Amino acid sequence: MRLGMVIDLDKCIGCRTCTVACKSHNAQPPGTWWNRVFTPGSSHHQTAIGEGEHLQMSFLPVSCQMCDNAPCQKVCPVGATYTDERGVVLVNYDRCIGCRYCIAACPYNVRQFNWEDPRKAKERVGYKEDYDYGYPTDVRDKQGQLVYTPNRPQGVVEKCTFCFQYTSKGEDPACVRSCPSKARIFGDLDDPDSEVSRLIRDRQAFRLKEELGTKPKVYYLPASKPNR
Repeated sequence: MRLGMVIDLDKCIGCRTCTVACKSHNAQPPGTWWNRVFTPGSSHHQTAIGEGEHLQMSFLPVSCQMCDNAPCQKVCPVGATYTDERGVVLVNYDRCIGCRYCIAACPYNVRQFNWEDPRKAKERVGYKEDYDYGYPTDVRDKQGQLVYTPNRPQGVVEKCTFCFQYTSKGEDPACVRSCPSKARIFGDLDDPDSEVSRLIRDRQAFRLKEELGTKPKVYYLPASKPNR
């Protein structure tokens, strides 16, 4: 099994529901976004390109690409970044020493560093004392490695986990379930009959920065035309 994702850029409407669902379900501290949606070609974020009546805008959601040949894993000096038996690249928070080599090595700029205690950060920006978002309990993999906790330790690196707390139980990631236009499809890349495998075969799917040899497990289906 190799879990992967297909994102249909023809269906993506740039609503950023995926970014909000990801942040909420994964208890990301203030200033941290595992999932982002870019507007390629724009001089400023979320602005159209062109002039007059010929304005257009396209969208590109980007999160961890779950590389088969992950640079971040290769440079980690303590083995905190690893790939599990399902092909998901994870971070063991108990082992991470915060050296940030993985951040420098990642060509997709998708890793985040916790500069301060996340719980204190939430209090600082005024979250209600009786409210705490995110999956409420710690989650460990089959080897006992801590891959999710509602409040990550200060000084560790974090990123998308394909919502390990859900997908390890056979459920879809939060971004897939929340997408109103059904632009995201999740499944087993090793299963030739899965929907993700079929879409990759039947459509001209591409991956980001394929020339680097990272072999991402996130595929994109090209948009037939930009949004206007």
